[in-house]
Amino acid sequence: MEDILNKNVEAGLTLKAGCGIGYEFSTLRPKGAYVSGAGAYTSGPLAFMDIYDKMCFTVSSAGGRRGAQMATFDVSHPDVFDFVRAKREDGRLRQFNLSLLITEEFIAAVRADGDWDLTFPISAKEVDGGIDMKGDNVVWKHFPATDGYVTNEQGLVACRIYETIRAQKLWNAIMSSTYDFAEPGFIMIDRINEMNNNWFCENIRATNPCGEQPLPPYGACLLGSINLTRFVEQAFSEAAKFNWGEYRKVVKVFTRMLNNVVEINGLPLGKQRDEIERKRRHGMGFLGLGSTLVLLGMKYGSPESLDFTDKIAREMAIAGWQESLELAREKGPAPVMNEDFRVTAAMLRLLSL
Repeated sequence: MEDILNKNVEAGLTLKAGCGIGYEFSTLRPKGAYVSGAGAYTSGPLAFMDIYDKMCFTVSSAGGRRGAQMATFDVSHPDVFDFVRAKREDGRLRQFNLSLLITEEFIAAVRADGDWDLTFPISAKEVDGGIDMKGDNVVWKHFPATDGYVTNEQGLVACRIYETIRAQKLWNAIMSSTYDFAEPGFIMIDRINEMNNNWFCENIRATNPCGEQPLPPYGACLLGSINLTRFVEQAFSEAAKFNWGEYRKVVKVFTRMLNNVVEINGLPLGKQRDEIERKRRHGMGFLGLGSTLVLLGMKYGSPESLDFTDKIAREMAIAGWQESLELAREKGPAPVMNEDFRVTAAMLRLLSL
């Protein structure tokens, strides 16, 4: 409880500074779970989300920038239906964007019209209370937190199966809510961690408020975008072309600019400042893709446009990496690159995906 409320304070200070914030709420125990220390039953993750929602509204109404929050939620949490349907309740969680953490396993269950287990970790106190760890209602899974839970040598956490449902039942509920309210969003969390360059030192479970950048705990996204339309020459003609050389040059200059922003980040919390200075992460993107395709005479969604989009992203990544290497030679690497890391079972699992 103390940790949850302290995080609410941190969130309030972050929003007051004009920053957005994202959180995963599915590490909180499901509604109705017994809390032995309090001798009571928990009200569940959504009740705590209401607290953060009201805090965000209050901070924003005090004259600051409108608060932006993202709440992520694991697709296997026992309260997942409540999360999916939360915004059907008038006025609830209006200071939040909502996104589900979707796994490859869930998608496979939907495609196969199979079953889906709703689970949550078993605490050490529950084991001491005599729970049958070899029963059919216990499975071993990866979970973002291990403190106070039962783990094995592979780093897996013992989880109780609260309910087994038809995967397509949950899928249909998600699709219905998405159609009616445009939420919850999808975050392909397996793919994100598989493709994360910092896989060796972090596990990502949330994003910034609009989902552009997946981030680790206390991670910050120093965001900026390049306007692709500015690189189109002889637009709307047979000779229309994209100036790739100029594009790469701007990406490299922009990389240096965002690296400088790390130095003047202005983040309100010490843990946020430590995280950004340790890894020197920034978020570079692009805008104007649809307009650029039109200027070049391409139809949006055509094979030609898909190849162009792939090249845009690839060239941005490569040019950014190249300039980052130059920066490392000039100023030294990010501090995280000088640290030693032990490869864990969870990391090996990511490598095998």
